[in-house]
Amino acid sequence: MTTSGLRVQFESEHGRTHYAIGSADEVDSFIDSLLNGKHEQNCAVIYSLDRPSLASGYPDHELAVGLDRVTQMGALTFAEDENVVSKGSVDRGIVEYMLLGHVREFMPGSEIPVERVRQAVKEFLGNGGEIPTCIEWQEEEF
Repeated sequence: MTTSGLRVQFESEHGRTHYAIGSADEVDSFIDSLLNGKHEQNCAVIYSLDRPSLASGYPDHELAVGLDRVTQMGALTFAEDENVVSKGSVDRGIVEYMLLGHVREFMPGSEIPVERVRQAVKEFLGNGGEIPTCIEWQEEEF
């Protein structure tokens, strides 16, 4: 499938413009920038440019990614008709990441290793914005 890429927001200037991803190497660079960037910018929202927009002009979906450089773990949520969150094997309670200066909470048991986060974002890029199947998902409780 030919993809148009992804639109990513994780820094304040991305509110006006967007950070574009069009290849697996660019996914790696994006993940590395989240891991190595400022603590208040360790979460991002991602939209596929291959999917249609709603009548309002907003995307019909959202993939959110949070990463913790200390634990080398991360969490994902996917919002479409329902919200789901990645299913991890470790439960550190509610985990908090920072998205554009605001706290974004991920439910307990949602963290997975960074390499699995990378894999999921690459799949999201390659499959035209469908929910990644390379990780397990669970219903989001909040």
